[in-house]
Amino acid sequence: MTTPETYTNPVLDADWSDPDVVRVGDDFYLTASSFGRVPGLPLLHSRDLVNWTLVGHALERLQPEEDFAAPRHDCGVWAPSIRHHDDRFWIFWGDPDQGVFQVNAPGIRGPWTRPHLVKAGRGLIDPCPLWDDETGDAYLVHAWARSRSGVKNRLTGHRMHPDGTSLLDEGRVIVDGDRIPGWFTLEGPKLYRHDGWFWIFAPAGGVETGWQGVFRSRGFFGPYEERIVLEQGDTGINGPHQGGWVRTAAGEDWFLHFQQRGAYGRVVHLQPMSWEAGDTATGGGGGWPVIGDAGAPVAVHRRPALPAQPPAAPATDDDFPGGRYGRQWQWTANPGDGWATQHSGDGLRLTCLRSAAAHDLRALPHVLTQRLPGRPAVAEVELRLDGTEPGARAGLAVLGDAYAWIGLERAADGTVRLVHRFAEAVADRERDAGVPCPAPDGRALLRIEAAAGARCRFRYDLGDGPRRSGPVFAATPWRWTGALLGLFATAPEGPGHAGSATFTRFRITSHLPPTVPSPSDPAEESRP
Repeated sequence: MTTPETYTNPVLDADWSDPDVVRVGDDFYLTASSFGRVPGLPLLHSRDLVNWTLVGHALERLQPEEDFAAPRHDCGVWAPSIRHHDDRFWIFWGDPDQGVFQVNAPGIRGPWTRPHLVKAGRGLIDPCPLWDDETGDAYLVHAWARSRSGVKNRLTGHRMHPDGTSLLDEGRVIVDGDRIPGWFTLEGPKLYRHDGWFWIFAPAGGVETGWQGVFRSRGFFGPYEERIVLEQGDTGINGPHQGGWVRTAAGEDWFLHFQQRGAYGRVVHLQPMSWEAGDTATGGGGGWPVIGDAGAPVAVHRRPALPAQPPAAPATDDDFPGGRYGRQWQWTANPGDGWATQHSGDGLRLTCLRSAAAHDLRALPHVLTQRLPGRPAVAEVELRLDGTEPGARAGLAVLGDAYAWIGLERAADGTVRLVHRFAEAVADRERDAGVPCPAPDGRALLRIEAAAGARCRFRYDLGDGPRRSGPVFAATPWRWTGALLGLFATAPEGPGHAGSATFTRFRITSHLPPTVPSPSDPAEESRP
C-alpha cells in the first residue's frame, strides 16, 4: 500500500521503452526509445524520480527524411543514452539500419543539433558514451542486432574523440555473451566510471523474461567480470532490466528499468540501489551494486530522500488550442505540410489526406498517436467530419500489429455514417466490426474503454445517448513497442481536396464507468 513516504511501481505506467537517466544539479532527465514516431527522443523531467513530466523532444524529424516518409514502426530510434558533459546534454542512439547517431544541446529544451552519424553500419544498437573526467579520454560501447548484422550477444567498445563526433579505432569485442554460460541476448549497455572501475550495466535474457547484468573491469577494454544484480525471482515483475543508474546530490543510488507488459509496452520501474563493501585484496573499492530487495524488484518502496513534489505524470488530455497539439502526440512518420491546420479556435483540424493505404491505418504516415495507458482507462474525443468527398473518414483508433477504430465516414450518397472497423495482424486491409449507422449531424462522441489486459470496448454517442459498438477488441503491441491511441483523417485516392475533420476535447480518465445496459444498437445486431 502506498503512503506519503512510499511510491508504487511502475513510476511511468506506459510505454517509455529502454529508459536512460541523468542528473544535472537537482534535476533528473530521462529519455527513451521512440522508434519510427515523430518527433523522437522524448525528454522527461523530475525532481524526485517518482513524478515525471514530458518537457519536449530532442529529435524533430527522423533522418534521412525520405526513409521515414512512410511508417517504419519498429525502426528508427533504439535505446538512447543521455549524458551531461562539458555543459551540454548529449544523446546517443542506434538506428539498426544506419548506425550510431548523436545530438547535443546546451539545455534540455534545446536547441538540439541535427543528428550526427558517429559510426555507420547495420545492426549497431544501444550505444552509450563515457567521458572519463580523470584522464580526459572518451569511450563508446554498443550492442548488436542480429536481424541486421548476423551478430548478437556481444558488446563492442571504442575509444571516442572527446568532441563526440567520431571514433578513434575500429573497435573490439569487450564482452562476449557466448562465453558466459547461460547468457543470451546481451544488449542495452550503459557505461560508467566508479570507484576506479569501468562498469557496464547491461541486460540479457530477452525482453519479457530477462535479467540485469553488471560487468566491471579496471581497464575499458577488459577483461570484465560479470554478475546478475536484478531478476524476477518470486515477484510478479517479469524481466526487470535495461535502464540507467543515477545518483542523487545527497549520494543515494537508484536504478530505472523497464518491464515488458504486452500491449502496454515497456513500463518504467524505480529500484533502490546500494553498493557492497569493496574487496581490500584488490586494492579497495569495486564492491558490486545491489539493486532492489537483494536483487529482486520492489513493487512498493520508500521514496528517494528528495524534496517532496506534487503528483505529476506525462500529459494525455488535449483541447488543441488554436489547432495545436501537445507534446504527448507523435506522428507515425515524418509529417508533411498541411496535415494539421492551425486556426483561431480550439480543436485539432486534420486534413483528410488522400492515400492508397486508406484501408490500412498501419500504413498511413498521418496518424497522430500517443501511448496507451498501462492501467484501465477511458479515451474519449469529439469528432466533426467536414470531409465532403465519398470515402473521407476520420476516427479514434487503438493501433498495433492489429488495430481497430471508430469514427465517421462520408458515404457514396453524400450522407455521413458512424463506422467501426478493425484489421487482424495478418490482414492487409480492414473490415467492419459493427454495422454502419447514420450520423445525420456529421458529429459523434467517440470512446474507447480499455479494461484490464488492454481489452478495448468501443462506444459512440450521436446525440441520443451512448451506445456500444461491436465486440471487445484485444489491443496488440507492435514487435518492439506497445499499442498506441491514434487520431486520423484520410480518404481514398482521387482528384481534388477531400476536406477535413476536427477533433475536440480529447480526454483520458483512469477509471472505467460501471457496466450498464446500453440502448439497443443496430451496430451490434449481428455480433455478440
